Amino acid sequence: MAASGNKIRLGEITEANFLEAASLSVAPEQRGFAAPATGIIARGYVYRDCGAHVYTVLEGDTIVGLALVREFTDEPLGYDLQQFIIGEEYQGRGYGSAALELILDRLRQDGKYRQVEVCVKKADAAALRVYEKAGFADSGYVDPDCPDSINLILHFTDQRSKNA
Repeated sequence: MAASGNKIRLGEITEANFLEAASLSVAPEQRGFAAPATGIIARGYVYRDCGAHVYTVLEGDTIVGLALVREFTDEPLGYDLQQFIIGEEYQGRGYGSAALELILDRLRQDGKYRQVEVCVKKADAAALRVYEKAGFADSGYVDPDCPDSINLILHFTDQRSKNA
């Protein structure tokens, strides 16, 4: 069943759901592309001074994914979608695309910045398709620390932002 027929929503990490969230994992061939769930949750804590937020992706009461968004603190100011995973057993159902749209809607509503960036390994074709489908495009920036990755950017053209 596709996610469009299900009720996908974003939630928070809580004491009650921490172990469920931490147990998420991606397929073995994807493990080189994303941090483990515990790493995503830990980064949310470490980057708290950068406005970091870890979202749970829920279908009903079941956590099917996690995302970490933080703010860039130097130029260019914007949102950084640092990590985004859908658990292995939930992949291929449209949860990733549906959750990404919810995340982008949340960031648009926040309105603090006009753009969101994500760094994706060139070999992660599935993730690249999801981001491009959502409107992300190659920013042209090549991070010298990650030359095997593509930096994608999405500009929010339909919002007023507080920062350029």
